[in-house]
Amino acid sequence: MFRTALRNVVAHKARLLMTVLAVMLGVAFVSGTLVFTHTVSDAYQKSSAKGFDRVDVAVRPEYRESHGDEVGRSTELTQVLLDKAARVPGAASATGVVTGFTAVADKDGKLVGGDWQSAGGNYWGAHDPRYPLVSGRAPHGRGEVLIDSATAKRAGYKVGDTVRLSVDGPVLTPTVTGVFTTDDGNVAAGGSLTLFDTPTAQALFGKKGAYDEIDVEAAPGTSQPALKAALDKALPAGQVETTTGEQLADDQAREISSSMSGLRQLLLVFAGIALFVGTFIIANTFTMLVAQRTRELALLRAVGASRRQVTRSVLIEAFAVGAVAGAAGLAAGVGIGAGLRALLGSFGVSVPDGPLVISPGTVVTALAVGVVITMLAAWLPGRRAAKIPPVAAMSSVHAQATGRSLVLRNTFGALFAAAGVAVVLAATSMDTDAAQGPMGLGAVLLIVGVFVLTPLLSRPLIAAAAPVLRVFGVSGKLARQNSVRNPRRTAATASALMIGLTLITGMTVTAGSLQTAIDKMAGSAIRADYVVSMANRGPLSPDVADKLAAAGGVTASSPLRNGVSRIDGDTEYLTGVDGAAIGRLTALKVTDGAFTVGGTRVVVDEDRAKAYGWKAGSRFTAHFEDGKAARLTVAGVYEGNDMFSGIMLDNEVLTPHLADPADMQVMVKTAGGASDAAKDRLEKALGSNPAVKVQDKQDISQEIAKLFTLVLNMVYGLLAMAVIVAVLGVVNTLAMSVFERAQEIGMLRAIGLDRRAVKRMVRLESLVISLFGGVLGIGLGVFFGWAAGELLSAKMPTYELVLPWGRMAVFLLLAGTVGVLAALWPARRAARLNVLTAIKAE
Repeated sequence: MFRTALRNVVAHKARLLMTVLAVMLGVAFVSGTLVFTHTVSDAYQKSSAKGFDRVDVAVRPEYRESHGDEVGRSTELTQVLLDKAARVPGAASATGVVTGFTAVADKDGKLVGGDWQSAGGNYWGAHDPRYPLVSGRAPHGRGEVLIDSATAKRAGYKVGDTVRLSVDGPVLTPTVTGVFTTDDGNVAAGGSLTLFDTPTAQALFGKKGAYDEIDVEAAPGTSQPALKAALDKALPAGQVETTTGEQLADDQAREISSSMSGLRQLLLVFAGIALFVGTFIIANTFTMLVAQRTRELALLRAVGASRRQVTRSVLIEAFAVGAVAGAAGLAAGVGIGAGLRALLGSFGVSVPDGPLVISPGTVVTALAVGVVITMLAAWLPGRRAAKIPPVAAMSSVHAQATGRSLVLRNTFGALFAAAGVAVVLAATSMDTDAAQGPMGLGAVLLIVGVFVLTPLLSRPLIAAAAPVLRVFGVSGKLARQNSVRNPRRTAATASALMIGLTLITGMTVTAGSLQTAIDKMAGSAIRADYVVSMANRGPLSPDVADKLAAAGGVTASSPLRNGVSRIDGDTEYLTGVDGAAIGRLTALKVTDGAFTVGGTRVVVDEDRAKAYGWKAGSRFTAHFEDGKAARLTVAGVYEGNDMFSGIMLDNEVLTPHLADPADMQVMVKTAGGASDAAKDRLEKALGSNPAVKVQDKQDISQEIAKLFTLVLNMVYGLLAMAVIVAVLGVVNTLAMSVFERAQEIGMLRAIGLDRRAVKRMVRLESLVISLFGGVLGIGLGVFFGWAAGELLSAKMPTYELVLPWGRMAVFLLLAGTVGVLAALWPARRAARLNVLTAIKAE
């Protein structure tokens, strides 16, 4: 039986080719994902580990948790602590580290290094071993700076040039006194690093006289644990925490691995979808092969082969196919992993140098996935093959699905679908966090139910296309009849395409509806003409709000200043605003009292009011971070949203309690409304700072739209593999169907159906099956998009379902195109059949 199975694989290698390709693509996706993420993770880990070569023990501030009315805060690492650490026995030196955000503009005024990877720090003394100088000297004073060699090369800077940069808003124009090299992972990934002397860095980053970290290097002969123990003994307990350099490197490696695991899981989910779609092709292929080999299988049963042996022979064929597909997929996956890394470079994202990582786990996973998926999908056809009665098979009576089996299938399908709809509907009435699990379960149940019911649904839906198919005469009529001749085969072929379009449509509906909701929220909640913020969404200096308020044409402005407090033993974040102007800059719906902010009068959102039992006129005590308290009065309760929420109070009350005041945004209203001229005035008032964004409502909407478009394009690209596999499924089914119906096609040719009509028949059959899958997929996608929207609407009052009719029409057109393209080869093959040979075929 083993030799028979292998001979069957060789004999039917052409028919198994599409199955091998389908499995190979899925395995390539899986192995490519593993190779890519392991390679990038390994490169970053090795790059970041170099940064800890000179750190034997790191001293960091201890965070004191909030307790009672006291606001939590971190202790300060002062110069006194640094000097004490440097004098500890076994310490060779101690270096104070200061870090923060620093945006650098190139010579054209554009931001270098991206919004999030632009960092700043301090250069320690005259010679800092952490940052070897390539040229120049150490910086001294606020007017001098060092830049990393990668940034200098990208931006075209050299020693002696003046560079424009920003830390928290105001533009600085220091002189480049030196260029240095670094092993910093962010710089290796395309970011920038700017260094000031220590006093300047402390002043710019709001750390006057303090450090973010103290790095201690051990003297020769002193181990890291011994130095850590000495520091723990010498430094005040409860104020600092110490960590060895080895532990820091391990922690960093874990963080990098954890950050990559999210990307790995996302890619593997889409790879799983492609493999799941591939199972339909495998099952279809082996089902058709079994049907075409009924006499052979019956003969094996007649000469003594048991049912188990017949099933085992089919599984051996599947094993061989899966092993070949797994090995080919692994090889292709290695190429995909290398290609993805190169692709990052073409998008301007640099990855630290490192070898391509192909772990033993990747090899085992690729081969196991190929074999297991193929054997699982072939198991059911194998069981069916074993159940063919030898006598019926010897007389060429193919075992068709009985009425009882179809009734059972439809019953189970209806139960699964009904359960799925019920669970999804129930999830829409739950809390957003609690509903995610039930929503996913309901979606799976519904998709399984629809798949099981697809043979039943195929007849009425394909019959609806009959009027259109009549236009094509005999070819159209035959195509419709062929499409419903074997409902199970049609169902498996259409379902492969249905799954991909379900996900694509659902994501498109949800993203489009969210975009519209956010546009409405911005339009209804904001009266300001402009919102000013840092490019990295970091804090702005209060000087920015002052400069904007003094700019020409500005009629009202208000910074949104963050603060933290303790109220009734709970931590609450406060938003400081200009009480006199905020009412002219926002249009928030007031549900109780009046929107009045000034003095001790504050406004709170509905969630806080409900949590604390507040209403207009309620009074409460807020304890600030400096230890002082104030008695505040609720003037009004407003309907919060994703843009405005929490407690708003006047900056004149909040600011005196803040050690380092900083604004997250500044809202501005101008005399003539939003215009290019007004925007230009505001940007010039800030020194044309590349690190600061001046956005009107349209800019905000477009920025959000770009994000949604990017996400959707990524989803489309990742689901493209599933669509390609579905195309292979249609090609495979049609090709094997043509082989199966060779005698019938020969008879049609003999009675007058020409080659063109035969091609048209096969193409129309493929088109009908593909459109059937497209309609099911789009319908399910709209339902899931609506269900997801019901969850979102509880948190976003402006949300409403928006159906992207244009895109859905494109998706349906895509399904039709898939059908037409998939039929090219089978149709050509059918038209070229020799009439006499085909008529004699069994």
